[in-house]
Amino acid sequence: MTEALFIVSEEGYWGEECIEPLTTLSAAGIDITVATPSGSAPVIDDRSVDPDEVGEETAAHVEEIHESDDRLNNPIALADAVPDAYDAVVFPGGHGTEWDITQDRHARAALRTAVEDGDSKALVVCHAVGILAFTRDADGGFLVAGRNVTGFPNDWEDGIVDDQHRMPDGRKLPYWVEDEVTAAGGNWDADLDADTSVTVDGDLITARGPPSSHAAALALLDELGIDDEV
Repeated sequence: MTEALFIVSEEGYWGEECIEPLTTLSAAGIDITVATPSGSAPVIDDRSVDPDEVGEETAAHVEEIHESDDRLNNPIALADAVPDAYDAVVFPGGHGTEWDITQDRHARAALRTAVEDGDSKALVVCHAVGILAFTRDADGGFLVAGRNVTGFPNDWEDGIVDDQHRMPDGRKLPYWVEDEVTAAGGNWDADLDADTSVTVDGDLITARGPPSSHAAALALLDELGIDDEV
């Protein structure tokens, strides 16, 4: 059976960016394990279940899965995961990833394993794409250098944070994803004119934001050679 490891933030994951790939891959028969940095249940960003922010249907669906899914409620500790045992590693987005996932050595090792070992795939969504700016390849260079990627763009971030780069909840955003990934050598194109933006470069799949979550999951299924009739 095809297996996937979801590495989810305890500081605030964006609901649709986790739930959409989780349910889509599950429907395709993929066995999913959820891991968080400490092994505690992941925390959802309140804005991602706010009907005024995402719509009533999406908010209700995401909140239901977040509260009822055993895999999300009982994750393993990331340090206990064995990355090369999985066919895919998925990094859902959310601003919270900037405080834990991108700074976690085990998360970076899992990404490096998935992209470099040739036997697995990595799907990185939205703000989680920032991990590419902090992950080194086997030779010590940036893993993202020379790769084509998409992710959460500066144009969108500018509409969220204030002049001091503080988020609505008062936390100061540590960095802007586009700036860091570009500085690390990634070929950035968020394709702002398109409804969705998903980029495949070898074993690395990146997605721009919530509306691209389903397309990203389908792209991962295609790369895994699994029918995507879901």
